[in-house]
Amino acid sequence: MNLVAETADLETAEDILSATYAPVHIHPRGPRRGLRLERAELGPVQFHHVSLGMDFDVEGTPLGTMIFGELSSGRICQESDCSDRPYLPGDVFLAARSSDSYTSKVDSADVRLTVIHPELASQVADPAPGRAQVPVRFTGYAPVSVQAKRQWESTCAYVRENLLANPDAAAAPLVAASATRLLVATALATFPNNALIDPTSQDQHDSSPATLHRAIAFMDEHAHQDITLADIAAAAHVTIRTVQLAFRHHLDTTPTRYLRRVRLDNAHRQLLTADPERDTVTAVAYRWGFTSSSRFAAYYRTAYGVSPSSTLHT
Repeated sequence: MNLVAETADLETAEDILSATYAPVHIHPRGPRRGLRLERAELGPVQFHHVSLGMDFDVEGTPLGTMIFGELSSGRICQESDCSDRPYLPGDVFLAARSSDSYTSKVDSADVRLTVIHPELASQVADPAPGRAQVPVRFTGYAPVSVQAKRQWESTCAYVRENLLANPDAAAAPLVAASATRLLVATALATFPNNALIDPTSQDQHDSSPATLHRAIAFMDEHAHQDITLADIAAAAHVTIRTVQLAFRHHLDTTPTRYLRRVRLDNAHRQLLTADPERDTVTAVAYRWGFTSSSRFAAYYRTAYGVSPSSTLHT
């Protein structure tokens, strides 16, 4: 992460928070020790590490974004939507809905924040064909289960440690896009919201071989592009859930795994013709959306019986 600002001045801290999120007003309590803000970006998603070495109250205007927090130390009490929500170290939470004003009581907190625009959640959510997209609205602020909380923590840690720490990986368009969708999908699975998740009887009916063939044809043709499950479903004229059911019923796999294999085959063909003096296995892996070169090598060895470096240097 890159250091954005560090200050012990209250007015400067207020300006920093207002510029980063939305206009706020700070009311100090006790000694003032300062604020430190680090930030990194992966596509349209931002990751912040905020150290608040002071006790204060905040009055904030609507954020316009969804901010998910992981509290490491200190205490935060958040109020919005007519509810008070106290958080302690280890808690994971949605700070406030994007359209709500809020107040916060902060006691020397250290918190990691993941900032996502609401439009991304609506893009990942799955409307039925012909039905207008309903904006996703989060209806709760705490994870739906302990397992969901752990999944959110592990997903955020994976992105921070494997992508944000690796500029080459983060700069690869397919890598950044897939990581963004992973985070948004995990947020939808972690926090209560109005998105429909379970398959309907129509989804079951439409998960036919014809649907599968349309989806496969689209994936084969567009594997080099940033395609989403929503794109695949639209090309097959069904819902995302229908596509998932079709792959499960007829191929005993998922659309994501199938697309990974298509991209692996394309990477294989590229390695066969690549120049080992100029090209690297890692660069080819990133180009085809593989975020980890070691995991790419494992997939490759399983599929082709040799390492990708062996193919490159053949």
